[in-house]
Amino acid sequence: MLDFTGSKKLDLHPIKVTQLIEIAPNVFLLSFNRSFSFVPGQVVALAMNPADQYRYYSIASGMLEDEVKILFDLKPSGILTPALAKLKPGDTLFCSLPTGNFYGTAKPAVWIAAGTGIAPFVSMWRSGLKKDKILIHSGRFLHSFYFEDEFKPLGNNYIRCCTQEHVNGIFFGKINKWISEQSILPDDRRYYLCGSPEMVIDTIDALIKKGISLENIIAEIYF
Repeated sequence: MLDFTGSKKLDLHPIKVTQLIEIAPNVFLLSFNRSFSFVPGQVVALAMNPADQYRYYSIASGMLEDEVKILFDLKPSGILTPALAKLKPGDTLFCSLPTGNFYGTAKPAVWIAAGTGIAPFVSMWRSGLKKDKILIHSGRFLHSFYFEDEFKPLGNNYIRCCTQEHVNGIFFGKINKWISEQSILPDDRRYYLCGSPEMVIDTIDALIKKGISLENIIAEIYF
């Protein structure tokens, strides 16, 4: 999920909520009917009213699905998520057209996500960009690995890093720690990062120390 506040004037169009489910404590998946095309990895702006401040969120659905899905975590002091978490089917929300250039491709890649930063990779995965992919996903708790069942076909190329719970088969610690403990990383592919500013900075630093060129690192930050 890319999530940051915008103030530039945007064209926002009304949409009707079709579903809102809590997939983990204080983490929600919002759905509405798709009325536009998009590239996996893009974002949309959401607002409760056209005149309100909007926030950008990564799309977490495949480009051919009938519904657009948005993954978000509830921030009690947030500008928008407290209102989003109260929505019901049939309620009206305002949405922009897709934007952004965090594009997925069919080429080999390493996807690196923290928490709800998994959203753009869900979109890429559900859009068929599954071959030659490695996914590294970090979460605080076991319930933080959203959509993990979908990614299990990756086998050993699906790496989970948990920072608060010790579990067999799951690396304990942050992503940059996992990277630092690898003897070698593939240098023939791009690395896509989506997470908080701290996560992105720490991960880029760890990748560069392992010999990954900065030009092969593509990052999207959420706030």
